Amino acid sequence: MILSCGEALIDMLPRETVAGEAAFVPYAGGAVFNTAIALGRLGAPSGFFTGLSTDLFGQILDRTLAASGVDTTLCARSARPTTLAFVTLRDGQATYAFYDENTAGRLLSTADLPALPTGIDTLFFGGISLVNDPAATTYETLQARAGAAGRVTMIDPNIRPGFIQDAAACRARINRMIAVADIVKLSDEDLRWLYGDGHPDDLARAILSKGPKVVFITEGAKGARALTATRDRFVAATPVTVADTVGAGDTFNAGVLAALHDRGCLTKAGVAAVSDSALDAALSLGTRAAAITVSRPGANPPWSHEL
Repeated sequence: MILSCGEALIDMLPRETVAGEAAFVPYAGGAVFNTAIALGRLGAPSGFFTGLSTDLFGQILDRTLAASGVDTTLCARSARPTTLAFVTLRDGQATYAFYDENTAGRLLSTADLPALPTGIDTLFFGGISLVNDPAATTYETLQARAGAAGRVTMIDPNIRPGFIQDAAACRARINRMIAVADIVKLSDEDLRWLYGDGHPDDLARAILSKGPKVVFITEGAKGARALTATRDRFVAATPVTVADTVGAGDTFNAGVLAALHDRGCLTKAGVAAVSDSALDAALSLGTRAAAITVSRPGANPPWSHEL
């Protein structure tokens, strides 16, 4: 099973009422949550670990996870509120205003960490869950434990600059987690936020020198690239009319993991020796699945039959 570890929240997406008034509509979301449900919809064995609220919004999240075949057994449940993210769209690009104080996700602690069942071989981390304590330290601790136990870990920091108050501390944590990850995914924007100017390939190879075996770089409408110490593969993005970009990168992550799972590559040895064909399959499924997500409003990843 692939266990996605990180935030679950409600995206409040802008809409207009029949009377022409501006409004917000609640949609289940969160970067890591989106990856978990996308994995389930793609047919991969998907589990989810987060601090999950029992409130009204938490119930929406719970139902959405169940409907996509995601195992929530390991979630730490509490009566604390659910994180809300109000979304503003400009030319299809999303910006976010987060309401995250004292929430079920934000206050997740190391005391909430579960014992991982033997069936979990891969853990995915990322999103705003890596920004603020105690949750951020909790996820970093879980990644370190999982990696030490021989499990594959993947990270996508999915940077939201407006949510980050201490950029230096955030960069330091992400770099620590990148150094112990087997697979890293970054958008070209994330790459620049973390490491400054430079050619994406050069920056990606610098990441490989820190310890990861595979780095995926997404470049929006251009496509996506996968690099290892000896390989460099590229797949062009699938042309599509964009409704909005909410959940695009999260769906790409799920496509990558699902494809690598199907090929039996999600072991330490498998990731280290990944072939061109496996990387091409991961890039292809990731970009095709993301194209469907961006073609419709909100984070609504595709089911396998849609591909």
